[in-house]
Amino acid sequence: MHEVSLCQSVLKIIEQQAAEKNYSRVKTVFLEVGRLAAVEPEALYFGFDVVMKDSIADGARLEIIDVPGQAFCSQCNNRVEVKQRFDACPKCGAAAMLIEKGGELRVKELEVE
Repeated sequence: MHEVSLCQSVLKIIEQQAAEKNYSRVKTVFLEVGRLAAVEPEALYFGFDVVMKDSIADGARLEIIDVPGQAFCSQCNNRVEVKQRFDACPKCGAAAMLIEKGGELRVKELEVE
């Protein structure tokens, strides 16, 4: 379950921000998760609670912001929504797709005290 290691990385970001911005507690973490990022949301929720235990974010709520997959088709020059990395273009059927969105996993915002 790589979601636990992802949550450990999120905690490092939180601790770094806490040191820089001098806050004492994190109440909510808003995390952008792309549909193409190969992340299981339920496992992420579970891993988040486990990793945040006894930290500055202990008891914090995780809010996942879903980011749809988007790709550019170099064949028909259209931006299209994709559900998987190697989907063909839904407009022309070409396989030459450049993923533009949906692979990200980033801390968007923190609600702190």
